[in-house]
Amino acid sequence: MSTPSPAAAPPANLFLQRALAAFFYRDFRILWFGAFASTVGTWMQKVAQSWLVFDLTQSSFYLGLDDFLGQLPILLFTLLGGVIADRYERRRLLIGSQYVQMATAFALAALVFQGRVHIGQILALSFAAGFAQAFGGPAYQAMIPSLVDKKDLPNAIALNSIQFNLARVFGPLLAGAAMAAVGPAGCFSLNGLSFLIVIVALLSLSVKHIPPAERKPILHELKGGFAYARSEPTIIALTVLASMTTFLGLPLLTFLPVFAREIFHRDIGGYIGLMSFSGLGAVVGALIVAWLGRFRHMGLALLVVQLVFGFLIAGFALSRVYWLSCALLFFGGMALLIVFSMTTSLVQLIVPDHLRGRVVSIYMVAFRGGMPLGSLASGYAATLSSVPLVLAVNGALVSLVAVYFFVRSHGVREL
Repeated sequence: MSTPSPAAAPPANLFLQRALAAFFYRDFRILWFGAFASTVGTWMQKVAQSWLVFDLTQSSFYLGLDDFLGQLPILLFTLLGGVIADRYERRRLLIGSQYVQMATAFALAALVFQGRVHIGQILALSFAAGFAQAFGGPAYQAMIPSLVDKKDLPNAIALNSIQFNLARVFGPLLAGAAMAAVGPAGCFSLNGLSFLIVIVALLSLSVKHIPPAERKPILHELKGGFAYARSEPTIIALTVLASMTTFLGLPLLTFLPVFAREIFHRDIGGYIGLMSFSGLGAVVGALIVAWLGRFRHMGLALLVVQLVFGFLIAGFALSRVYWLSCALLFFGGMALLIVFSMTTSLVQLIVPDHLRGRVVSIYMVAFRGGMPLGSLASGYAATLSSVPLVLAVNGALVSLVAVYFFVRSHGVREL
């Protein structure tokens, strides 16, 4: 049966066609559902692992350190991963990344099941999983534009964010049930199994690999990516903006176990509730971006949302009422996702395909690299003062970053 043309579709269908445009592409649809299943498992592990780390150490510093070591390979190896993503078949790189992450999940499950786990092992396995992501991440981001037409790229990026944040809702809920039924080892085992689903999805894609016409030395190609980025001031501005947002904003999620246990005196159910409200807000934010697609003054809208996001972080840090904190997390998750989706979409729209892996990897180093550095710095600062105070300061700084780009722009306001 043929799909009705937009002109003949009723308003409800027009809305769905615009909000779900990328789902009309087979390969994107398959990859989306495979990635969703795997990301649910990843969030199950993240919840169980954060709770396990805090239970073993009673330390907010170790929560930050675990997140730091899981993200550190992003800083060290993603640029190399971007070069490789432009030289070799991206699908095979992704499959290899999934196998490594699956092995780390099963290894942690075995250690917990045998009662032999300690903090050093958890930190080492976090680093190993991050190493795999450093090579899989650029390949995944560079593959998405090849699955849809350019006009639907912002929609595809937003829908990809939706699967990530839907998983952030369902993953913690399933983690709570799995923790109660089979303990943390069960969460880690289920995560290991979830990687099989995305591997099958990747194997079923029909996307063709087009090798580069000429392969130059890796260092030369890496320099080419930097040279292009330097020639585009807007790319540099968006990269700095993304880095500062993750450095200052992501500790909000890292320290949720501390708020659940020490501020609100709740058990893991309270922690899961906080995570779920943040995830639901992010889903709503992604739906907004998916519906909007590419629009005029996208950069200006991005800065307005960034400004609001800073106030929401500070408000959450100062709140001592659980339901109010949940509401602030909902709107904070919405704002965070809008900022991330719009920034990533603008970068992807600017970069040519033959440089996509390298330039996107530079962006990812800043975007993903801000997470571990921010978690580590905020975790250390919290040992000198308090977690709420650190988050309140971070929120103020997030808003100040938005104000800076309002004033100086560097091309962001005009996008």
